[in-house]
Parts: sequence; C-alpha cells; structure tokens
Amino acid sequence: MNAKSGIAPNLTLDEFRKVVCSRRSVRRFTEEPVPDHVLDDCLELAMLAPNSSNLQPWEFYVVRTPDLKAKLAEACLGQNAAKTAPVLIAVVARTDTWRKHSRMALEQWPEEKLPGIVEKYYSKIVPIHYNQGPFGLFGAAKKAAGLFVGLTRPVPRGPYSPNEMKIWATKSTALAAENLMLALRAHGYDSCPMEGFDECRVRRLLKLLKKGQVTMILAAGKRSEKGVYNRQYRFDKDDLVHYL
Repeated sequence: MNAKSGIAPNLTLDEFRKVVCSRRSVRRFTEEPVPDHVLDDCLELAMLAPNSSNLQPWEFYVVRTPDLKAKLAEACLGQNAAKTAPVLIAVVARTDTWRKHSRMALEQWPEEKLPGIVEKYYSKIVPIHYNQGPFGLFGAAKKAAGLFVGLTRPVPRGPYSPNEMKIWATKSTALAAENLMLALRAHGYDSCPMEGFDECRVRRLLKLLKKGQVTMILAAGKRSEKGVYNRQYRFDKDDLVHYL
C-alpha cells in the first residue's frame, strides 16, 4: 500500500470472508502454544484499528505464565475457554492516557511537516474536549454549553463525564479487540472474548491502574475438536439493518 497517496491494494474478498466466517468463540483449546511471532503480529494488527482522534486508548496484557494464567482463569469464573487456552489477553481501555497520547501524536507525526490544523487540534482542542476537570465540573459546564449552542447548530455531544469517558475509550478498544481476533484467525488460531469475569480480581492480578477498564479477556490458541459448542446463527438481517 502506498501510504503517501492512500492508494489501497487489491484484496481478495473470498479470503476475507473465510476469516470472518470461520471466526468462532472457541470454548476449548489444545495445548499447542501460540508462537511469539504470531502474537506480536496479531497485536500489531490490533493496534492498526481505527480509534477516536488516534489517541489509541488501549493496552493489552498478554498472560502466559502458568501460575498467573491459572489465577486469571479462576477470575474468569472457571470458563473452559479460560482454563484451556495457552494464552489469555486482557484488553484494557484507558481513560487517562489522552493527555500523554495527544503529545505523542504531535511528536510522532509521520510526515515531514506538521499541518497547522493538526497541531491546533492536539494542542488546543483535545485538552478541552476530553478534560472533565476536578469532580467532573468542567465536563458538566461543557454539557451545559453544548445544550445551549446545540439549539441552533450541530455540536459534539460529549464525552461530558468520567463515565462517558469510559464509553469513549471502550468503543475504540473494542475495535482493536476485533482486529486482534480476526488476525488470530488469519494466522490459523482462534479466540474467545469473555465478558464474564471478576473485574476486581483481574485488576489485582494484573496490577491495573484505577482508570484502566477491562473491556474483555481474550482466550487464544488452537481450537480443539470440541471447541465449538453449536452451529452459528444470527437474527434476521431485515430486523436489524435499516436502509433510509
């Protein structure tokens, strides 16, 4: 791909379809380990996911140490996917890295010349847009201003609170998690995203900071013969897709 011109390469739809359609939530894995080079490549592809303002509010905790993995599987309520997977990956959304990452966005700008609009966005707009202030007071003031200005023209509606920041970070992090799962499948491995876990115990095990939100625990490895419990099905598309 020519990054400068933005010209996209020709792709094979059939291969992409095979990756998407063969991805399943695998509940039992073999003991075969996931090679380091596969994990590294999958995580790099995960980090290419689209995300809000390119602030990349995610972290990935790759757990392979047997003792820690066993404790993490217990915190995942003893699910078979967690107990049998050779690797567990905690996908964490961060609400507190936007300041640091906005500076990094300027410092690591990939072009020779930094556009003025980009510098203005990260140095002036981002500190206002994502800052909630002490006790969320600045966020509340922004919400009031947004309600007033929004009477006459479109305006951004949030994030206006610490809780809305969690939603903001989780949306981008979930996109990265999907990239990670599809990358594993493309490499011939499988995964199972788990929401069923004791977050307090997971936090303690991984020594997470308070503002790190555990979006999911991802089990990864080679699927066993009984790794998929049932045939895949989805609800009627006509009920869920609306053309306007």
